[in-house]
Parts: sequence; structure tokens; C-alpha cells
Amino acid sequence: MKHTYHIHGMTCTGCRSHVEETLSKVEGVSKASVNLENAEATIEMESHISLASFQNALKTKDNRYSIFALGEGYQSKETPEMKQPKNGTGTFYCPMHCEGDKTYNSNVGCPVCGMDLVEEQNLSKNTSEQWTCPMHPEVIKDESGACPKCGMDLVPMEADSSVEEKSYKKLLKKFWIATVFTLPIFLIAMSEMVPNNPLYNLMEQKWWNWIQFGLSIPVVFYATWMFFERAYRSIKTWNLNMFTLIGIGAGVAWLFSVFGMLFPDVFPEQFKTESGAVHVYFEAATVILTLVLLGQLLEARAHSKTTSAVKELLKLAPSKAIKVVDGQEVEVSIDKIELEDILKVKPGDKIPVDGKITEGETTIDESMITGEPIPVNKSKDDKVSSGTINGNQTFLMKAEKVGSDTLLSQIIHMVNNASRSRAPIQNLADKVSGYFVPVVVFISIITFGVWAIWGPEPAYVFALVNAIAVLIIACPCALGLATPMSVMVGVGKGAQNGVLIKNAEALEKLNKVDILIVDKTGTITEGKPTVEKIGSFSEDYKEKEVLQYIVSLNSNSEHPLSEATVKYGRELNSETVKSDGFSAVTGKGVEAIIYNKKVSLGNPKMM
Repeated sequence: MKHTYHIHGMTCTGCRSHVEETLSKVEGVSKASVNLENAEATIEMESHISLASFQNALKTKDNRYSIFALGEGYQSKETPEMKQPKNGTGTFYCPMHCEGDKTYNSNVGCPVCGMDLVEEQNLSKNTSEQWTCPMHPEVIKDESGACPKCGMDLVPMEADSSVEEKSYKKLLKKFWIATVFTLPIFLIAMSEMVPNNPLYNLMEQKWWNWIQFGLSIPVVFYATWMFFERAYRSIKTWNLNMFTLIGIGAGVAWLFSVFGMLFPDVFPEQFKTESGAVHVYFEAATVILTLVLLGQLLEARAHSKTTSAVKELLKLAPSKAIKVVDGQEVEVSIDKIELEDILKVKPGDKIPVDGKITEGETTIDESMITGEPIPVNKSKDDKVSSGTINGNQTFLMKAEKVGSDTLLSQIIHMVNNASRSRAPIQNLADKVSGYFVPVVVFISIITFGVWAIWGPEPAYVFALVNAIAVLIIACPCALGLATPMSVMVGVGKGAQNGVLIKNAEALEKLNKVDILIVDKTGTITEGKPTVEKIGSFSEDYKEKEVLQYIVSLNSNSEHPLSEATVKYGRELNSETVKSDGFSAVTGKGVEAIIYNKKVSLGNPKMM
């Protein structure tokens, strides 16, 4: 027998695979297939299995997945008044992909590696944003522009900042706090190397140790406390990583210093200064933690920059469109457009959704998709794509693809997914990291044992200091972060510069490419036409005269070829003559009256 159920809680292909695999393992199930798009599971079973059995199988710590009979559905606890995520989706993933494509409901940190999670971007155009004037708050508009009262640029009423940007600002604040408190600790510790240390004239070393202890508290227990939380989590789950080494190394160094400061008599004379104070390592712990925090800060900035690349792509789509309803023109938000709606596109407007022309003809600038700077002629029944720019004619179109189905949305989704994808070499880095951390911990234990057994007296103190040194020096920060960060930044930067990279594997394979074949203007050129040379095929017209006619005609046109010829004429100081009766013939060229003569300029069809 076969039954279909509704599944709640799936957000990605990783979720779908997990649910499908879990349901397949339930006793009595012969086959289970899950459809992510419809959020449905079709289960073939030998005999009837209760819904409770499936729910128990899907049960997780956070009750992420739920299964219901079709028609019952999932009653969301969210009320209409609850605020939706503005730029993000409220769904997070680990940039290291420790658990594949698994996603999380909150930024609690990856349970495997402990890193901050990254929020998936909301790829739907936000049209409900309102703008106001900083000088006249009573002015509220639905789109950006100038204030009607004072002319100042309007600003968003709500700060437009993603989770990544907020995380970056939070880490920046912690980094400056850590730096302010770590710098004096470092200077105090390094002053011990100065002969006749002037600081000791002010007070004894043991009091300077107390000052270092006080300064280190904000660094350890506020600015960098998250590293110790991650270290604890990694040990608890036995997913050892770089934070394991940082947490153990810096933590033991700090605790050793506190113990030496409080109980100096426990330590032998070799570990004491002339003043009787034990050498402390507050500067080692705080400097290491601050440097790691700097690394996390740079990582958060890279995440934020990559997110902004996706936002720039979102700006290519218009936020409003003109919908024709019963012969009347109504301005609607882009997310209110439905399939088969008739839309009116005016000259110079961006096309709101994918569709086909039902009335009129025009030229459309499709350079954002094809790289071709020359507008393409379009007439009835021709396809048009969202984000492309209409020329100088008005036309009507029928919406055929809306929302996430449009070509522009697919491009944005591709960039977003590419920045999350794993490069094949990352699997090697993960394997090395998986063995590296336990090996380092093991070597640190061996180091402690060797120094404790064969080291000079006081053997245990020497053993502890050298074991800590092994842990801190061997921290594999770059090993764990380099590959995913390179992919994320590379894909994001590419998108900003008009280069779309399909996934991380394609980026890695590009390294082996030695021949590049391109087929479109604008791919490796500026994407703008220029005039190289002008010639005359008749003795009746000199080149200078021909150029004057061309420039005079084209100065009335906004066509890219016209702009190129006008620019060329200005560079040669060509005189522009007044023209009358100018007319642009779509798909052919332009014509006007110059010196009482009708002058035509265009392609063979125009002639």
C-alpha cells in the first residue's frame, strides 16, 4: 500500500535526504520518496504503519521535522503580527558544511566545528520597505528618492542590515575591547626584558601581575568567551577542531597564571623572579585569543561582503510594475504579479517579470544577461526577461514566469548556492583537520609525559608550559577556514563584477584551464561599442562632412551606437548641425531633415 503525507520543517536538499533516509529505515517501509517543493512524502509499506511511528522516527532534539496526514497541515504558531526576517530567511547553515547541507533555525553556532552560522538570504524582492527624510520624518515614501520638502536623499525607516553585518559589528566591538585590554598586558609583560625595568620602581612585580589579571578578565570572559564555549562543545561532541586547541591552550595558560599568582609558594624557586613572584602568561593567553578574534572578524567581514553581492543582484529587478486590469492601469508591487497578468512597460523601464509581448514592438537592452551592448528588436510573441531594460517604445506583455521562476531569480539563486557549495579539495582539508587536531592533542600529552619523567626540576611545571606551547603553536586556523572562505569570497566578488560561477567545483577546475573560448561581446570587452574609423565611398562627400551628418542625426538618439558615434565626433571636434523632423525607426535606424535635405542613417533595411 502507498500513502502520501505532509512533512513540515524541510528547508533544503539536505533536509529532504535526511527525512527520506529516516522514513526508509522505519520497519515495514519498502520505499520512501520525499518531494521538497511540495513538502510531501510518499511511503510504500507492506502493512499500515501509524503516523506516530513515523513521527517518533523523525523526532530530533529541536523537534525540527513533523509529519501530518494530507489535509491536516501544519498550524504555525506565528501570528500575522510577528515580524518576518527582513533580508534573511531565518535559516542558517555552517560555512564549513560540517553536516552537509543541514540548516538550523537560529545562529547558535555549528554543533560540530563551533563556527558562527551564516544566514540564507531572502531572495524575494522586499517591496514593503518605507523611506523617510532625516530632516522631515513626517515624509514617508514607498521607494527611495529625494525629499519633496528639502531635496535630501530619503533613507530606509528600518536599518537594512543582515545577520552577517550585525555579527561583524558585534565582533568589531569585541575586537576593540580585547585590543584595548590586551595591549597594556603585552607592554607590562614585555617590559620584563628591559634592564632595570622602570615599572618595578612604581610597584613590585606581584602587583603588576594582579593588574594583568584584572585587564585579562574582560578579554577572556567577554570578548573571546565564545572560543571557550566552542572548545567545550567540540570536546563534548568529540568533533575536535581548531577551537579545541585554542580553548585548551589559552585556558590552561590563563588558569596556570592565576594559580601561580594566588599560590606562589607551590612553585619552586626556579619559576620565581627576584621579587618572589611567579612568571605569569596572561599576555600569551590574551594575545593569542585577540589574534584569533581578528581572524573571526575578517571572516565575518567576508561573509557580509558576499551577502552584499547577492543584494546588488536583487537591485536589478524593479520593485513596481504597471498592471492592466479591465483597461485601467494600476501600479502594483512586483510580488503581487500573477501568471497571465497583462503588464504595461514604458520606455526606459525595467521589465518586471519573464513573459512575452502581446502588443507593440520595441528594442530591449539585454546586456545584463547576454553581455551584448546592442539592444535587441522585439515584437509581438517575442520573449522578454526580468531585469532587462526597455528601449524607447511602450508595449504590453503577458506574465509567464513570476517570483523565483524568473531568469533573474534563477541567476541570483545560482550565485547564492554557489557561495555555499563545497570544493572537492575541501574534503581533503576536512580529512586532514579531522586527524590533525587529535594528533596535536596526543603530541601535547606525550610532551607533558616526556618532560614530567625526564625533564629537569621542577619537571611538572616545565611539562605543563611545553604542553601548552604545543597546543597553541599547532592551531590549524588557516587549514580549516581557507577553502570555504576562498569559495565564498571568490563567488561573491565574481558576482559583483558580472562573472557568475556555477559552483565551487567549477571554480576549482578553472585552475586547470589553459584555453578559454568566449562567444559574446561584453564577456571580455567593455561591453560598449566604439567607433574606430570613418570612411566615405563617394567623392561628393568628404569624411568630415559625413561625420557631421552622422553626429547631427545621432545627437537626438539614445541608442548605444548613436552615443558611440556622437562621442567619436566630439573627440574630433565635429560640428553639430540643427536637425528637424527627427524620427527613430525601430529596428532600422534614424532620419531627419538637415540643410533642407532628408538624411537617413541605419542598416540595409533602412536604406
